[in-house]
Amino acid sequence: MIRPALQDLSFLADVTNAFGSVKEEALVVWWLGQSGFLVLHRREFLLFDPYLSDSLTRKYAATGKPHVRMTERVIDPARLGFVTVVTSTHNHTDHLDADTLLPLFAATPRAKLVLPAANAEFALGRLGEPAQGRMVPLRDGERVRLGAFEIEAVPAAHEELAPEFAGFVVRAGPQTLYHSGDTVMYPGMTERLRPCHIDVALLPINGRAPERRVSGNLDGPEAARLAHGIGARWVVPCHYEMFAFNTASPAPFVAECERLGQRHAVLRAGQRWTLP
Repeated sequence: MIRPALQDLSFLADVTNAFGSVKEEALVVWWLGQSGFLVLHRREFLLFDPYLSDSLTRKYAATGKPHVRMTERVIDPARLGFVTVVTSTHNHTDHLDADTLLPLFAATPRAKLVLPAANAEFALGRLGEPAQGRMVPLRDGERVRLGAFEIEAVPAAHEELAPEFAGFVVRAGPQTLYHSGDTVMYPGMTERLRPCHIDVALLPINGRAPERRVSGNLDGPEAARLAHGIGARWVVPCHYEMFAFNTASPAPFVAECERLGQRHAVLRAGQRWTLP
């Protein structure tokens, strides 16, 4: 199994060190595995789509689609009591995981959950009473300001466009992040995102394969081309090295980025990266 670059106490120590040492206007990112990212800006923390449990491995253990974990968990979500904003781009468990969110909510009474408006009822059913009063539902194009972060919902196509799938454009001071959620390319995507002046695009690279029997995503070269097409200053790949049946090598992504001259950063789970 893959060991994270930093894990448990060493990961928390790195977060604490960054909190105390980086400039407030800096944008600091840690990859937590799958589509999960922790973001620090102006001494506040946002958590994109965390999956920090073994819920899917347990759920599918005795089925024909086992979710064999490839990378060890970076951190117990109960240790993330400093997080104030969490996102869920859609209802799939690796993006809306009760075993991650409920311990997190117990640790941080302030945390708000930003999600597509179409998913609010489903999320409340999955998370129960602890989610009451925390949810911030957004429709396509709607924005909300939560502390240091302004968050806008944009479309995503997890094989098809639907209100239940979203990406989030997050403005953090002078910097802008784009977390696509799970998506493939769709008509008008680059035109919609290019005016956002994205500094960092966080994009899946696991691709599509019918034999996996799950909805697909961008593959590595597609993610590189999307980042280049929308004018992203940097692109960081995700959604790989979590489950053995649904992963991909980042090598084709890197090769296409280099061909295009697209700046990119490939992180290990638990690794810190600061926007240059």
